[in-house]
Amino acid sequence: MKSPAAANDEAMHLSRPLPDDEELVDHVPFHFEVGRRTFLQLLGSGLLIAVSTSEKSNAQERGGRRGGGQAIPVAGRLHIGKDGAITVFTGKVECGQGSRAELTQAAAEELRVAPDRITLLMADTDTVPNDGGTAGSRTTPSTVPAVRAGCAAARDLLIAAAAKTWGSDPAGIVIANGSATSSDGSRHYAYADLAADEAAAQTLGDTVPDDVTLTVIPEWKTLGKPLARPNGRDIVTGTHAYPSDITRPGMLYGHVLRPPAYTAKLVSIDLAAAEAMEGVTVVRDGEFVAVAAPTSWLAREAGAALAKSVRWETSPHPASNTLSEHLRTTAHDLPENPHAEETAAAKTTVRETYTIAYVQHAPMEPRAAVAEWGADGKLTVWTGTQMPFRVRSELARAFKVSENSVRVIVPDFGGGFGGKHSGECAVEAARIAKAAGKPVKLRWTREEEFTWAYFRPAAVIEAEASLDVDGKLTSWHFVNINAGGNGIDSPYHCGKKHTRSVGADAPLRHGSYRSLAVTGNTFARECLMDELALAAGTDPLAFRLAHLESGRLRDVLVEAAEKFGFADRWKNKAPSVGVGIACGLDKGSYVAACAEISVSENSIKVNHVCQAYECGKILNPHNLVAQVEGAILMGLGPVLREEMTFEGGRITNAAFSRYAVPRFADVPTLDIHLLDRPDLPSVGAGETPLIVVAPAVGNAVFHMTGRRLRDMPLRLG
Repeated sequence: MKSPAAANDEAMHLSRPLPDDEELVDHVPFHFEVGRRTFLQLLGSGLLIAVSTSEKSNAQERGGRRGGGQAIPVAGRLHIGKDGAITVFTGKVECGQGSRAELTQAAAEELRVAPDRITLLMADTDTVPNDGGTAGSRTTPSTVPAVRAGCAAARDLLIAAAAKTWGSDPAGIVIANGSATSSDGSRHYAYADLAADEAAAQTLGDTVPDDVTLTVIPEWKTLGKPLARPNGRDIVTGTHAYPSDITRPGMLYGHVLRPPAYTAKLVSIDLAAAEAMEGVTVVRDGEFVAVAAPTSWLAREAGAALAKSVRWETSPHPASNTLSEHLRTTAHDLPENPHAEETAAAKTTVRETYTIAYVQHAPMEPRAAVAEWGADGKLTVWTGTQMPFRVRSELARAFKVSENSVRVIVPDFGGGFGGKHSGECAVEAARIAKAAGKPVKLRWTREEEFTWAYFRPAAVIEAEASLDVDGKLTSWHFVNINAGGNGIDSPYHCGKKHTRSVGADAPLRHGSYRSLAVTGNTFARECLMDELALAAGTDPLAFRLAHLESGRLRDVLVEAAEKFGFADRWKNKAPSVGVGIACGLDKGSYVAACAEISVSENSIKVNHVCQAYECGKILNPHNLVAQVEGAILMGLGPVLREEMTFEGGRITNAAFSRYAVPRFADVPTLDIHLLDRPDLPSVGAGETPLIVVAPAVGNAVFHMTGRRLRDMPLRLG
């Protein structure tokens, strides 16, 4: 299948297995240079503090101390105004996951100021450092420590400048409320004073010293506590400008002519009718055909005129009702079970197949971009993407210009979930703007978002496991076809294990999604564990505990089971409900969930989800609860209903009226239990809480009905 923007194809996953790094996070040396004039124009006069970290000497903070080995990427950047205003820079984006609050807290903690003193400037490639993409739950473990390190270096600079000014011992100086105070309390030296101290600015290096010290957890004043989204008022009052809201002087509106089906090729088209419309510019570049017009209505009318004259040639394409068979028959190097001897000798063997449908990300805000070419040939694009620097590279490649000639600005936008890693909308808008000679806004419709954005990959998972006479696992064979290998390894004790991820000839364009392959792999594994528990003649909780060592996964499993009362509720089954349990791990965090369901007219209703979650030291409990709740609700969609359907190369449910994401009526009682671990590094929480929803619900359905559902979404009828 072709990408909507041909220039973007090389950056996308097209009909091939996903790599282990499923979130597509950039792993490149981070480097950023920007002229002093750019900063001064943006922020006014003051002291710019630019910091980076040594790959050899700096490591992620563990329990408030710096350990050896792991590098902190370049991330810390400060501007201190002569009025004491503090602006912190990061290449991360805010798409509803809470990074704006968390990174503000990180800076405020180390600078010893209140969070409202911090202005966080995010995701402007001309101004901020490249912190890598906002994906893979990496903001918390990577960017938070880097921002803290940079701000700690600034704090040390404040102390050093104050000590030099006063001719005193730095050890006696205390910083509080953004000001250094002498040991006798008689003298004060604020960040505003530092900004005015030209000598201090001259002594600033660009690397964080090896001995920079981060604030230890017992002394935290800001981190570890709730903080609401700093620009939350702008969001709820409607004053925030999302990418869809951006306007530029003289701006036109774009519309792209889309093929009627995947694999369709443009045979012929008559541009005359659209070109005759007043104010309309028609763009034709190979198979890319688009228009620009003074209003969005006129742009659509011109697009409709083009559609009347176009002729397409289509070719066969698999349908969704044959998807599992298609993936299985086109699988690349599908392995046999290498543990045939153990399986043959086992008392019991369970072999099952699980399937996962294609699903869309369905963000609140579809893709949108405004592109503007300057008289100097520089391209500026405002867009919603989780990968601003990658999109800058895509644009530079597409138009054969240097990356310094491209600027990508990402306002806080309306949802990503792994679905906005690519820059096709930005490339399309820039192509139209270049032809029109004016700024162009391109907003994908909901139908375009459902059809032409990439999907979470479908999967067929083949699993086989065996038990000895004591009910212990003796072999484990697990193969994921098409969706990827993340989360494929089983955490349970077993005599012999074999796991494999293989590709297939995928009929739809697929890419990153919140917890991507881990969700399907966890669904299959945890449902299989329930089936094995039944074969062993024991309850699902006891069977799992018998195959888990002491540790973090066992801790969350026990916590969820106890809070939910799982053992008693499973044994003493109520007549009208079923209960299920599941656990898993991803991105360094651990999760377990119990679910209660009921059934009415072949419809599954999730009544209650109890989840225990542990992601190291909690940085913002308010945001963490929101992340967990959001992940659970998002996870319910592909369990209950979400599934892309297609036939003849056409998506047949490309609208919310036909693709039903969870509604308010689907929201169960949520019982969230966070395990705070100050002894462990903080890791991200944007993905892992989702992975246990499906198997917990599926296992609960079996507990109630006696029917084992192995396909997502789960269907009784």
